[in-house]
Amino acid sequence: MPSLEALGWSPFFEQQVQRINEIGLIPLRVVEEQRGSYRVLGEGGLWYAEVVGRLRHEASEVAADLPCVGDWVMARAPRGNAGEGTALIHFVIARRTKFSRKQAGEKTAEQVVAANIDTVFLVQSLNRDLNPRRLERYLTLLWESGAEPVVVLSKADLCADVESLMEAVERAAMGAAVHVTSAFSPGGLDALSPYLTPGRTVALVGSSGVGKSTMVNRLVGEDLMDVRDIRADGRGRHTTTARRLVVLPCGGMLLDTPGMRTVLMWGGEEGVAQAFEDIAELAGRCRFRDCTHASEPGCAVHAALEDGSLEAGRFQSYLKLQREVLHQAVKSDLRLRLAEQRRWRRIHLEARRRPDKRRI
Repeated sequence: MPSLEALGWSPFFEQQVQRINEIGLIPLRVVEEQRGSYRVLGEGGLWYAEVVGRLRHEASEVAADLPCVGDWVMARAPRGNAGEGTALIHFVIARRTKFSRKQAGEKTAEQVVAANIDTVFLVQSLNRDLNPRRLERYLTLLWESGAEPVVVLSKADLCADVESLMEAVERAAMGAAVHVTSAFSPGGLDALSPYLTPGRTVALVGSSGVGKSTMVNRLVGEDLMDVRDIRADGRGRHTTTARRLVVLPCGGMLLDTPGMRTVLMWGGEEGVAQAFEDIAELAGRCRFRDCTHASEPGCAVHAALEDGSLEAGRFQSYLKLQREVLHQAVKSDLRLRLAEQRRWRRIHLEARRRPDKRRI
């Protein structure tokens, strides 16, 4: 079995553990999650795991506090041989990085997609999936995560004009490395090797059908993931249905995620600034500090739009994401206040139900 260090353990997590004073708990890493059940891996082996009632109760208001793939947890391993029995997860160790999005639907809630990742491969297909505006949306969240975003252009063997598409991607992905790959060409994935060093964790995100599962299979050296053809209309089919962390022969770790149909903002203020650092730099040159980049005199952003050095589509994407981030922040702040009110109401009700020991 791999050591904790080989699984990504670091002094950051060691410091968190020193604050937990419960005998018999050991650190384990969550390597799979599916419908509330988990698999965890550590020096003692691989186990199925479940969350203790206290932790589930505490996370009832904020589901993002429950474990997700990539998390380090403190758990009580079952007695007996490795793989036998069920481990009990008592604590989720503070996350070093996390890639989150807003949960789909009307509810304003965070969904943590992957935790404690060093790098995120944003996989986009050179076949039919490429969309600069969607790329900017993903990158906003990835910069916010604290991990290093890397754009991976897949299926180069199916593209007749790689060069022009590469230029469009580089304009949309300023500040992020961009690599062209092919899972079916000799050496087609070699550009990814520097990121997959021992003890480092790389997550793969992107839409369905862009080639994430095929990429995992080639890097692992065996068919771990189911692979399906894309549909006749060019839209991808879901082949990965659960998040899963696998250890590669090279010692690095890959975290595969299901394809995302919607990418909704969660947080993102810093992410917008980094994903659109060219616009942020232009804004710093405006005559007025509070310039809205609409009709003010001396606006450097408007001047860049006029001379063509800034694409109108990119600027509109920037404005749209800014609005979404602000709207989500307002709704989230209200949600947190209401959750805190409900928590204290529950505490007061429970206190009233307890017998008054002072009368005994």
